Amino acid sequence: MLLLKLAFRNILRQRRRTILTVLSMTGGYILCCLSFSLTEGSYKNVIRIFTMDHTGHIQIHRDDYLQRPKVFKGIDDTPQQRQEILSQPGVHSIAPRVFAPALAYAGTRNTPVQIVGIEPQLEKTTSRLFDKVNQGQYFDVNLNADGYYSAMLGMGVAESLQIKIGDELILISQGADGSIANDIYIVTALVGTRNSWDRNKVYLPLSVAQEFLSFYGKVHQYSLLLADESAVDSITQSLTTALPTLTINPWMQVEATFYNSMEADKRGNRFTLLIIVFIVFIGVLNTVLMSVLERTREFGVLKAIGSRPGTIAGLILIETMMLAVMSLLVGVVIAAPIIAWFALRGIALPDPIDMGGIEFGFMTGEFSVGVFAWPMLLIMAFAIAVSIPPGIRAARVSPTRAMGSF
Repeated sequence: MLLLKLAFRNILRQRRRTILTVLSMTGGYILCCLSFSLTEGSYKNVIRIFTMDHTGHIQIHRDDYLQRPKVFKGIDDTPQQRQEILSQPGVHSIAPRVFAPALAYAGTRNTPVQIVGIEPQLEKTTSRLFDKVNQGQYFDVNLNADGYYSAMLGMGVAESLQIKIGDELILISQGADGSIANDIYIVTALVGTRNSWDRNKVYLPLSVAQEFLSFYGKVHQYSLLLADESAVDSITQSLTTALPTLTINPWMQVEATFYNSMEADKRGNRFTLLIIVFIVFIGVLNTVLMSVLERTREFGVLKAIGSRPGTIAGLILIETMMLAVMSLLVGVVIAAPIIAWFALRGIALPDPIDMGGIEFGFMTGEFSVGVFAWPMLLIMAFAIAVSIPPGIRAARVSPTRAMGSF
């Protein structure tokens, strides 16, 4: 208690130095909070858009289909199978899909494409495909008046074939049984942009794609959307136990390159932030050292009346920690409304950032306990580290020499 009183008295006595130190540490804390908020918020937004665009949070395949996709590697698609997956806690929705490479023709033009067979209604609940239709209408599974099924094209395919809504599209591929697959479809919608992930895709209703590929009753993939994206690992484990004959892959494995790039970028941002905070605390260290030098006589008197070196070092530590606590209190008051604004509104980027073929136009923040707690721990750790050299110097002061100093 005596050390606390002495520390508080010294802080009040050195008002100017105290204000400068608090401002410096407060600035470092606000910078930390804002950086953590923008980094975590922006990446969570990126992950949310990325998983909703096409990957889902978890994908289910047969064997090694993810690494070596073959048209004959299919999952038996039954109502019981779907219900077993949906019954797992945390699974929000499921989208069965079929994939196959093909050659698309329109008039005298042709281009390679990837066929994606989807269930129109289930896909709405799992991905953003419905929202990405920019021309025409989202398809259904019914034949039109002329007896043709509908197809939706990526913008890259439409531009390559110079095709528009209502035109005929010819697809040629290989069926799962080795036969030649070919048919004619009517274009009902154009999807995405020329730079988006689905620029070279041709979407067909699932039953139509299965018939086209002679792949009856089977799918290549189940894409799952979870109620809580942070529960990916635990739900992956439970699905692996429940479906031992199938391969369960979280989105981090499905898009490993994207995930590793994102994690490397996050580590780089944190390292940069650490350097900035270190520079801030170099200034704090200089302030504390100057305070110790100016109070050499005072420390000499304390040692002369019997104070232990550890007590004097503890006094310096307590003073520094009190300054850190004051800085953190001020920092929380200032940082909270700023971070709340970033979390609610965000910043519109002048030029959208392209990541994995998906454009992100907003930088948003995250408002959570961790955004404030981690910088607090960082500031307190640096405050303790900064107080050690001055504390050692003050503890080693010789009473005789210190009493003779001015």
